[in-house]
Amino acid sequence: MKEHAIATSITSANDEGNNSFQGAGALRVWWLGLLSFIVLLAQAIQVDARPPSFADLTDSVSPAVVNITTSTAVERGTGPGPIVPEGSPFEDFFREFQDRNRDNGRPRRSSALGSGFVISEDGYVVTNNHVIESADEIIVEFFTGEELEAEVVGTDPNTDIALLKVEAEKPLPFVNFADSDSARVGDWVLAVGNPLGQGFSVSVGVVSASNRALSGTYDDYIQTDAAINRGNSGGPLFNMDGEVVGVNTAILSPSGGSIGIGFSMASNVVTRVVDQLREYGETRRGWLGVRIQDVTEDVAEAMGLEEVAGALVTDVPDGPAKEAGIKAGDVITNFDGADVEDTRGLVRQVGEAPVGKSVRVVVFREGKTQTLKVVLGRREEAESAGAGNGDDEDAPQDQAPTEQEIMGLTLAPLTDALRSELDLDADVQGLVVRDIDEMSEAYEKGLRAGDLITEAGQQEVTTVSELETRIDEAKEAGRRSLLLLVRRAGDPRFVALSLE
Repeated sequence: MKEHAIATSITSANDEGNNSFQGAGALRVWWLGLLSFIVLLAQAIQVDARPPSFADLTDSVSPAVVNITTSTAVERGTGPGPIVPEGSPFEDFFREFQDRNRDNGRPRRSSALGSGFVISEDGYVVTNNHVIESADEIIVEFFTGEELEAEVVGTDPNTDIALLKVEAEKPLPFVNFADSDSARVGDWVLAVGNPLGQGFSVSVGVVSASNRALSGTYDDYIQTDAAINRGNSGGPLFNMDGEVVGVNTAILSPSGGSIGIGFSMASNVVTRVVDQLREYGETRRGWLGVRIQDVTEDVAEAMGLEEVAGALVTDVPDGPAKEAGIKAGDVITNFDGADVEDTRGLVRQVGEAPVGKSVRVVVFREGKTQTLKVVLGRREEAESAGAGNGDDEDAPQDQAPTEQEIMGLTLAPLTDALRSELDLDADVQGLVVRDIDEMSEAYEKGLRAGDLITEAGQQEVTTVSELETRIDEAKEAGRRSLLLLVRRAGDPRFVALSLE
C-alpha cells in the first residue's frame, strides 16, 4: 500500500509537469499567431497607404470629366504685315500675296482646348474662364464621345472660374465638391483632363502645398506635383474619395511644360463663385471700402500693438467703412467675429461676406479697441463706379516754403506752387519731401523726393514744428519709432521710422 501510494504520487506530479509544459507551448503558439497577425495588419495598412492602382477611382469619376473645345472668329489681316519699303519692286508682290491669303476678307476661326467637369445631372459644367473667354462657340465632349454645345452662364475673371450649361436628353453623371480645407500636404490627388489636346488623361501626385497666392485678390491655390499641362486648365483635381478638391488652373514652368508645380483653385473658393454664377449669372462680393496694408513689426511697435497682425487702414474713401466711422490709421483686428491675420485674409473675409450684411468690425485706435457696425456694399458696383475725389475748395494763400531737415528728410510745408508741381488737389495738406539722405532709414524704407507726409503718430501734420511735436510725444510715451502716413501719386501707405 505504501509503495502504491508513492507511485501514485509520482504519476500525478509527472502529469502536472506535462500539463504545465503543454500550457506554455500553447501560449507561445498564441503569441506567435498574434505577432503574425500584427505584421500582416501593418503590411495591409502600408499597402492601403500606397494604392497599387487608381483604376477604380478613375472609372468612377471619368464619366463626369469633359473636354472643352472653343471656336472664335478672328478677322483676317489684323496682324502686322511684312516690312517692305514704299516704292520697292517687291511691293506689288507682297500686296498680291496678302490679298490672296486674306481669302477675300472672310474671317478665319481660331480654336482652343481645355477641360471641365459636370457638377449636376441637369448639365452645369465648371471650367476656367480663360478657356472659354471671347469664344463664340463652345463644344463639350464627354468621355463616351458624345458632344453638346454649351452656353455661358457666368464668369469670374478674379478666380478664373466659368460656369457653363449643356442641355442633355438624360441625366448626366456628375461629381461633388470636397472641403478643400481638409486637404493636407501629402494627400494623394488625381488630375483628370485633356492635356495638350491628347484627349482623356489621368495624372497622379500629392498636395505639395496649400493656400498659395499667385497674383489675384482672391487666390487660394492648392499646389500639386500631379502633372498638369496646357489643356488641363479647367479640369478637376480629385481626392481619394472621388470629390473635387480643386480646379486645375495654372502651372509654374520656364518651358511651358509640366515640371511638377501645378496650381488648382481650392474648391471652397470655387463653390462660392459657382453658387453665385448659378443664381445671379455674376459674382456679388462684399465691399468694405478701405485701402489697407500689412502690419509690420516696426508699425506694431509704433502703434503699441501687442501682436503683428491685422490690416492697417491707409485711406477711407466714400463708402460703407467711412459711413461707419472707420478712419485712416485704424488697425482692423476682427471682422464679423473672425480674427484678421493680414490684408489678404481681410480681403478674403470681406469678399466672402454677403452684400448688405451688417457686420461688426473691431479696430485698434489710439491704444484702445473699438467695435463698429458696417453694412457691406457690393464690390463690383464700387469698382465700376470708381472713386470720387471730392469737391475743390478755395486754396490758401501761397507762401514761400521753409525747408528743414529731420530724420534724414528735407521737408517743406505744402504750398500752391508745390501742389501744382506735384499735381495735388487744393484741399490736400501735409509736408513735402524735397530731398532725402540716401544713407537714411527713410530712404531704405522707400521714401523719395516728392512724397507727401500727411500724418505723424496718427495725427495730421502741416508744419515741421507739428512733426517735431509728434516726435517728442512719441519719445515721452516710450515709443522707439514714429508712424508716418505717406502719399505718393495719391496712394497712401504707413511707414515707421526709428526715433533712436
